Amino acid sequence: MKRTVRTDQAPAPFQGAPYSQGVVHGDLVFVSGQLGVEPESGEVVEGGIGPQTERVMRNVSAVLEAAGSSLANVLNVSIFLVDLGDFAAMNEVYAKHVGPDFPARATVQIGALPSGALVEIAVVAHL
Repeated sequence: MKRTVRTDQAPAPFQGAPYSQGVVHGDLVFVSGQLGVEPESGEVVEGGIGPQTERVMRNVSAVLEAAGSSLANVLNVSIFLVDLGDFAAMNEVYAKHVGPDFPARATVQIGALPSGALVEIAVVAHL
């Protein structure tokens, strides 16, 4: 049975778009792509890739916790960067949140993200 996840500790779906912050099915949690957006203001954090990645990971963590999981249970990660030149700086922040048993991962460069965001991260975790 599928169950949707909603928390005020992560941003609501972007501009009312038709998706859930997360979905639980069986013992898996699927977290929708999170941007470096402050939940309260709905604004992308300033300061570049480092602060945005930090906010993204806090948003992902909040959705996982609302589902009954955590970053320690992440199995797979998809990372979307506007500029692969930000790869090292993003990795530095990311690694602090998911190590030392790193999940499987894919990272790709894309054309653009909503609101001028620099990074988006989606994860799959177990409960």
